Amino acid sequence: MKELIEKLKMEAGLNDKQAWQAITIVKDFAKSKFPMFGGAIDKAFSKYDKKADDDFLD
Repeated sequence: MKELIEKLKMEAGLNDKQAWQAITIVKDFAKSKFPMFGGAIDKAFSKYDKKADDDFLD
């Protein structure tokens, strides 16, 4: 996930918060379009979820 965050920052000019928001939007969109895969999508992203202690400035 760190690689994706860095790619979003470099190629789309996003900051960390915006990159995490973009990933969350894509994840939620995929779940809404493919509800039968909701659990799998959550599981796939869960190991990459931003933890509360990832950024002490938030």
